[in-house]
Amino acid sequence: MVPATSSTGRPLRILITKVGLDGHDRGAKVVARCLRDAGMEVIYTGLHRRPEQVVLAAIQEDVDVIGISVLSGAHLTLVRRILEQLRQAGAEDIIVVVGGVIPDEDVPALLNMGVARVFSQETSVDVLPHELHKLARDRTLI
Repeated sequence: MVPATSSTGRPLRILITKVGLDGHDRGAKVVARCLRDAGMEVIYTGLHRRPEQVVLAAIQEDVDVIGISVLSGAHLTLVRRILEQLRQAGAEDIIVVVGGVIPDEDVPALLNMGVARVFSQETSVDVLPHELHKLARDRTLI
């Protein structure tokens, strides 16, 4: 198991969310379970969340990472709105990662917006705890 403790002595807190009209959440639930089993605290928002709801939940839950699962093709617009609202709320220290069906040509745009990492649908869930731990460590959260 990957250590999942933050600098505060608590486990990393991860918000897993489905934004927009995307109605398929099996992958998000598998990811949430994997991270929970690795010792992280996972908050799952459910389906059809608006960017405003995601940011509010992330701040209220004091999360370290937001994991956005997108299969609908609206990732550029929705992620941009989430990142803008995090900045407006002064919460840009929250790490944002994106996973799902993301065309390779859109990955640079997401990274340039401020997404820390993009996980393809081929990414094994087994690597996720380690990758999130590394992102948090690199941002000195742990």
